[in-house]
Amino acid sequence: MADRESRLERASGRVLTVPNLLSILRLLLVPLFLWLMLGPEADGWALVVLAVSGVTDFLDGWLARKLDQTSPLGQLLDPVADRLYILAVVVGLALRDVIPWPVALALPLRDLLMWGLVPLLRTRGYSALPVHFLGKAATFNLLYAFPLLLLGEGDGTVATLALVFGWAFAAWGIGLYWWAGLLYAWQVRTLLATVERAPRRKGSGRD
Repeated sequence: MADRESRLERASGRVLTVPNLLSILRLLLVPLFLWLMLGPEADGWALVVLAVSGVTDFLDGWLARKLDQTSPLGQLLDPVADRLYILAVVVGLALRDVIPWPVALALPLRDLLMWGLVPLLRTRGYSALPVHFLGKAATFNLLYAFPLLLLGEGDGTVATLALVFGWAFAAWGIGLYWWAGLLYAWQVRTLLATVERAPRRKGSGRD
């Protein structure tokens, strides 16, 4: 039993696991995507980067469970990579006039709401709440929407279909993204009303 607990503790501290490396790869692809979109406007390669980002987003979670390589770093890297990926894509698409700015701003504004709730959570001894299914569904829809909207910039039947399906996924994704955010805010409100304020650690605040 002690040996098993020791192995679990070592596993939790691992950094260079396959899932973590995939998350790091996804982070490194963010500036590459922006350069492809705004520099040479190489939409084909930008689509490849989006596809790789989408595949790695699925694989890192699946492999973490399959290989028993979950870690605190991985739990941090995965959502950070998702947020930066979404932010980079909406900014790139907006600067290229693929999507209107109100649509592009709707997603980072929701993230600002989430960040604003973190100090409130910390007053109750929490750093975050469990990821809700709605948030995962929203990310799933957006991961499909962005490549389709970019593909829809072309000509022909395929581009037209891509544009239609891209906006359908985008509408669902943005709606679910905000729904998940508002649900999260309600959970924080409930937590504040039902859980006592966590005691301050010594030296962490003013006397």
